[in-house]
Amino acid sequence: MSALFQPLQTGGVTLENRIVVSPMCQYSAVEGLAQPWHLIHIGGLMLSGAGLVIMEATATEAAGRITHGCLGLYNHEHEAALASLVSETKKLSSAALGIQIGHAGRRASCRPVKDRNKGESLPPEEGAWQTFGPSAFGVDETWHVPKEMDADDIARVTQSFADAAQRADRAGFDVLEVHAAHGYLLHQFLSPVTNHRTDAYGGSTENRMRFPLEVVRAVRKVWPKDKALGVRVNSTDWHPEGQSIDEAVAFAQQLEAAGVDYVVMSAGNLAPGTQIPPATPGHQVDFATLVKKHTGLVSMAVGLIATPELAEEIVSEDKADLVAIGRAMLDNPRWGLHAAARLGVDVDYPPQYLRARPNNWLGFPLVHPDAQPVEATRQIDRPASSGGWDRPDINTASGR
Repeated sequence: MSALFQPLQTGGVTLENRIVVSPMCQYSAVEGLAQPWHLIHIGGLMLSGAGLVIMEATATEAAGRITHGCLGLYNHEHEAALASLVSETKKLSSAALGIQIGHAGRRASCRPVKDRNKGESLPPEEGAWQTFGPSAFGVDETWHVPKEMDADDIARVTQSFADAAQRADRAGFDVLEVHAAHGYLLHQFLSPVTNHRTDAYGGSTENRMRFPLEVVRAVRKVWPKDKALGVRVNSTDWHPEGQSIDEAVAFAQQLEAAGVDYVVMSAGNLAPGTQIPPATPGHQVDFATLVKKHTGLVSMAVGLIATPELAEEIVSEDKADLVAIGRAMLDNPRWGLHAAARLGVDVDYPPQYLRARPNNWLGFPLVHPDAQPVEATRQIDRPASSGGWDRPDINTASGR
């Protein structure tokens, strides 16, 4: 049996397999509102064969958006739009659906990826807004200077996370992930590179954890126990003065104590000029393994996990409990279904796509020569009339 296709429980949610669609920004929202693009994008990924699909980083307040095109979950209109999306996409498969909530902090108010050849930070004429951070200095000299957050700002943002969590619950999401990585606000507080405070929220590792943990505890208080709560963590900043893996493990232990169900162990993306090692297949898996060793949390691995064989190895060798797939899913939105075929596992297909199922299409081995033979383990429903399929291994050009 494939380890990758075994079920797993995290929190109160049972996932059908260990494949997760990683949250990926689409920069396609309008004033924070989900658009038809999001429905099509997430709808397609719900048919990917993954056990869990997580929607992109979604801002808890307007100032926390990365760009003008980022999703928001800070008013009733946002909640209603996402509730509609959840209702429609959950009709397509039994995959769990999650959403990642976050705040960009000093990395907010920037251009989308397609326009960053003109510089990342938004100028005033393009609708820049006031940003916030643990300390009052920008990403570099080309970026705006954030406001150093005072007690009122910290209280406001903490409440914004709790409010967004309640909206996500009402919208029908099964899983909530708090973003505390990739150089965004919670990570900015965690790292000594970006946190130069001298109060209770800066200095020692314990102090730098304080605000992110306050946010997580506020979210845990309102997020139902019969769902699942996760946190994306920066394992290392790849910076000599940055957060270390030992500090990340200590943070994960505090997250476990706060009632978190799983962690995603990522890395980097904090400050310009950081010497990040070249990405290689599975280059961040060891971080997930270390947290798995030192906590009881479900661990999710990320980092160029592009092939089913690597994903299978990670889970079967107990290096991580879940694997998050990002760009490989954009390249191949049926990644999970094709992974099952590569590993010789028979899985359910959407009824509309049954004619492309490995054991139901003679052309499958031609386009997937590395797939293992799959024998059907369940009955395929076929029309009884002569116009239907006579045998599951015969399909004609007419579409029979």
